[in-house]
Amino acid sequence: MPKYVTLYNWTDQGVKSAKDTVNRYQAAKQLVESKGGKIETILWTVGPYDLVTVADFPDDETGTAVALMLASTGNLRSTTMRAFDEGEMTGIIGKMG
Repeated sequence: MPKYVTLYNWTDQGVKSAKDTVNRYQAAKQLVESKGGKIETILWTVGPYDLVTVADFPDDETGTAVALMLASTGNLRSTTMRAFDEGEMTGIIGKMG
């Protein structure tokens, strides 16, 4: 399954309800799982980003749909990066010729 690393920032709305962040995560986790994905890791961070996640999705379209659904709550802005494990990177290098 494709893997994604996402860096999140809370919006003003998200900061105002920061006490709900764990509950929002639980709801997001259920959403991801209902779409066939899995959040491997979530970390709340200090610095330029408020949260970091590593998640797997069945395909890019599903990952993008979930990202849009989470963004539509108004609590988050995100930067998402497609990530590759060692086996996938080996395959990519093999295609370089």
